[in-house]
Amino acid sequence: MQTDNNSISGIKKIKFSISIKAPKTKVWHVLWDNENYKKWTAAFSEGSNAISDWKEGSKILFLDGKGSGMYSIIAQRIDFEKMSFRHIGEVKNGIEQPLDEKTKTWSGGLETYNLSESGGITELTVELDALVDFIDYFTKTFPVAMETVKSMSEAKEVITIETTVQAPVEKVWGYWNGAEHITRWCNASDDWHTPKAENDLRVGGRFNSRMEAKDGSIGFDFWGVYDEVITHKLLAYTAGDGRKVKVVFETMGNQTKITETFEAENENPVEMQRAGWQAILNNFKNYTESKK
Repeated sequence: MQTDNNSISGIKKIKFSISIKAPKTKVWHVLWDNENYKKWTAAFSEGSNAISDWKEGSKILFLDGKGSGMYSIIAQRIDFEKMSFRHIGEVKNGIEQPLDEKTKTWSGGLETYNLSESGGITELTVELDALVDFIDYFTKTFPVAMETVKSMSEAKEVITIETTVQAPVEKVWGYWNGAEHITRWCNASDDWHTPKAENDLRVGGRFNSRMEAKDGSIGFDFWGVYDEVITHKLLAYTAGDGRKVKVVFETMGNQTKITETFEAENENPVEMQRAGWQAILNNFKNYTESKK
């Protein structure tokens, strides 16, 4: 932590920083997505919340679990790089309070979050104008909050997708694992295909699906090694990049529910990954149901 004198009477500028092994896009979402924000700001007050449209120039309310806190203005927002708040006044029981002499000692103070990335490492730096009486409090709580941001950012997010196939589990299992079928359904969009597939269906066995754009412009091998195989019930494997994947098959009479969970990678947005894997799962459903 660093401290510097500030032009606003009675407060000093303090600074905290931490290195995070995650892209700045992910750190940004950990900081400012609503549910994530509640988790790391619990270091300051259990039940912490922020109410705003999160646009530059908009008002934002920083509240504790009882509806008290302060109101501020989003002074600057540069997506994935910077968020700055100018604190204005107090909120008590959900009501903004007029400025009094005490509040005027800190009103106008800034709290700024900067993100910079190099080599897959994001440096998060926080600078804030703090009343001298609160420096000890922030010295204790901000490192805890930033460690939470770090652990959340570095954790592998788990995505779950599912579908119900109008076919018995024996058929679903065969179409899911047969290489001759995989080449027919394993693509997320019509401009991609899987021209070749191999599948050694046993614990320790390796599978590989060659996925390519139909115009030949790009392609890659999606491969992994099976960690668990329970016929008609479960597949679990470790993908080539180290991510864990689990596929559960649930018998529902002549229907089969498939639930697939996988660890997200850091290269693409989570929702893009979810949509891509769901599209492949939907293709499997459509293909299997079309074969009588």
